[in-house]
Amino acid sequence: MKKTVMGILAHVDSGKTTLSESLLYMCGSIKKQGRVDWGNTAMDTEDIERERGITVFSNRAKLVCGDLEMYIVDTPGHVDFGAEAERTLNVLDCATIIISSLDGIQSHTVTLWKLLRDYNIPTYIFVNKMDLDGSDKSGIMRQIAAEFGGGCIDFSGDIDFDEIAGTDENAIEEYFTTGFLCDETIADLIEKRKIFPVVFGSALKNEGVKEYLSVVEKYTREKAYNKEFGAKVYKIGYDGGKRITYLKVTGGSLTVKNSITQTDRSRESHTEKVNEIRQYTGEKYTNLQTVGAGSLCAVTGLNYTYRGRGLGFEKNNGDTQIQSVFTYKVLFDRSKHDVRNVLMNLRKLEEEEPELRISWDERNKVIHLSLMGEIQLEIIRSIFYQRYGVELAFDAGSVLYKETITNTVEGVGHYEPLRHYAEVHLLCEPLPLNSGLVFDSECSEDDLDRNWQRLILTHLAEKQHIGVLTGSPITDMKITLVKGKAHLKHTDGGDFRQATYRAVRNGLMQANSVLLEPFYDFEITVPNENIGRVISDIQRMSGEFSDPISTGSSTTLSGLVPVSEISGYNSELLNFTHGKGKISLKFKGYNICHNTDSVIESIGYNAESDIENTRDSVFCSHGAGHVVKWNEVTSYMHLESYFKSKIDSDSAEMIEDKRRRALEYRQTLESDKELMRIFEATYGKIDKNRYINSYSEKIINAKHDDVVLHTPNKKTAGDDYLLVDGYNIIHAWDDLREIATSNFANARKALADRLCNYRGFKRCKLILVFDAYKVKNNPGEIYKYHNITIVYTKERETADMYIEKVTKEIGKKHNVRVATSDGLEQMIILGHGALRMSANALLSEVIETEKDIAEFINS
Repeated sequence: MKKTVMGILAHVDSGKTTLSESLLYMCGSIKKQGRVDWGNTAMDTEDIERERGITVFSNRAKLVCGDLEMYIVDTPGHVDFGAEAERTLNVLDCATIIISSLDGIQSHTVTLWKLLRDYNIPTYIFVNKMDLDGSDKSGIMRQIAAEFGGGCIDFSGDIDFDEIAGTDENAIEEYFTTGFLCDETIADLIEKRKIFPVVFGSALKNEGVKEYLSVVEKYTREKAYNKEFGAKVYKIGYDGGKRITYLKVTGGSLTVKNSITQTDRSRESHTEKVNEIRQYTGEKYTNLQTVGAGSLCAVTGLNYTYRGRGLGFEKNNGDTQIQSVFTYKVLFDRSKHDVRNVLMNLRKLEEEEPELRISWDERNKVIHLSLMGEIQLEIIRSIFYQRYGVELAFDAGSVLYKETITNTVEGVGHYEPLRHYAEVHLLCEPLPLNSGLVFDSECSEDDLDRNWQRLILTHLAEKQHIGVLTGSPITDMKITLVKGKAHLKHTDGGDFRQATYRAVRNGLMQANSVLLEPFYDFEITVPNENIGRVISDIQRMSGEFSDPISTGSSTTLSGLVPVSEISGYNSELLNFTHGKGKISLKFKGYNICHNTDSVIESIGYNAESDIENTRDSVFCSHGAGHVVKWNEVTSYMHLESYFKSKIDSDSAEMIEDKRRRALEYRQTLESDKELMRIFEATYGKIDKNRYINSYSEKIINAKHDDVVLHTPNKKTAGDDYLLVDGYNIIHAWDDLREIATSNFANARKALADRLCNYRGFKRCKLILVFDAYKVKNNPGEIYKYHNITIVYTKERETADMYIEKVTKEIGKKHNVRVATSDGLEQMIILGHGALRMSANALLSEVIETEKDIAEFINS
């Protein structure tokens, strides 16, 4: 019997739970079909779900239909619980999107469709409520085609082979040869997301459900699984005090009393035994001894699992695309309830809902949590009262800001009151936007014992470290333990906690900090007459957008906008479009804050007075500890600076590398006559009888103080790339701008010639991009100019768009830098793992390179 895991997804009130109930009833898994409005469905197990008639937590059930064993997962439909729905996608083999025939495709439906596309999940479509007056089958099909694109084909009744064949070349050939398409071909097209079967019906009246089941059974193909054990955790829950881990077995099998070894978030290793294996249908379950690959189950006995955890050969999943971006202060009656108990119980709830992101403000003894919106606030308040008897309230809430750094620094923390000792050196490096925090160690075990190193990494991971601008959580950094020292007699674990926390703060105080805020990808569709108002509103919100796209009587605008500015805009949009406007918002990630100064001023955080997050160190002198200010620690620290020791060891290698590149460049000049002509036009005739020796001696004899330590962006082995936004550079460099006033072609050539020299000396792959966006019928052009590549973009493609596309692709495997002074473009490319460089920074490098070239040529 083949197995599959089917997710049921939809906008709220489209009929997800009703369809799930109908499927269970028709397949014999339940004896009586419940109704949402009666509060007796098998899949809504929480009291709050039955009271409000909405799904809050994803629930699962098993059913058998013919030759198909299907696990269905009913997910929440309200946008506030979108992250809960998204987390289930990692364990799905296929999915069904439900559309209400009366409401049509709504904004959250589009968001779910895009998520299924991003996760590459084969998808079926069930159009529900076709029994109601006003249902229009042809109208719905037109809307589906407009919103979801091609490949959505009606499978109710006779199948149109002609339409299916048009989606694939091999299918066309089969259809022309045989006059029909076999089931294997259709199943393959569904698996590859080339077609999406559409079935119409009414789940409440069980109409069309049998046809839907028939389609799913007929065209579902079982996946191939490894023999080695693997599993994905997608949910954590509690039942009568027992901790339940919900997972999908993706390889091998799982048996009661099997031992599972895993590491927790602090990198501690744990081996635990599976006590029970449960097979759930709603809130009821049966106990099993063994489950095989492809099955959903729940197990007890695992206390260190978390959502997204991979077990066995499976890797951990990353964060969901949908994330909570608002933070709220938790309020309750402190005369009746102990704050520590409330915090502990909220931590338990956080295991079930990771997006809560519970944080504890030790200084003010305040609890904060993150949520998606008002509905989720009400649900959390109700659930917490039902479980723990505590009535919670929340403040007005605010956007959840974060902080990062833009340069590499060494943070030092020293903790040495009398009879205590620990010193920690941390290398703090910026990572691309939305990379999160990475902790590592490069410290030798000869210098610091492994157990101490593991303890330091644990202290780094155990706390939410905050920045120095607004006290917001830090992110997008790699923090590496590079040096440390313990005392044989006086050091204990608490000493390294103090030293580690102080080292982080010391590094942040030295670094160039940047405030980040959350951004949404937006898509707004309005009647043509309202698009001007929308464009004006987005500009006012400091948003960015691409050209509007008109389709008939409506126009769609898409782009990027700060969450803080567009929150609540949906009501305003519906008002001025008289209910005809639609908005779709998708969390894009964090980017540089558009109004940093005003946010810093309004929050009013003062890092100097934050005693709980001190940046100073404690040293011992004359038998007593004394505090040393953060900016004086380097004069007192006991270990040599990591930077200084790194320079001493690396400087000879760096100098030799510079000599090698100079020699290679001269050889390149001599082998390329045209490049030689360009160089001599700039610097004059080269005397080929002179040698490089005197120049190399000058480099080798340079003082260490003249060598600047550069920490490269570590990627896999491969070429380094530099992408240059041509017109942006021309307008930014004075000499080129002056040439461009009379002849743009000459300015382009002058820039290209200078970059040829630069590329030859730096030995990187250089791509110079010119914007041909407004050139009518322009197909675009890419050609080789000496040793660089020049690109002219095609019509309706800006240089920004081309650079974003290229950095996203090659940034995965290569070190990529992008030269531009376009602020938005810099933010986008940084998010793709590339390093940004301003026009002035590139000019400085080019001038410095030209000086180096001239010096060794004329020496």
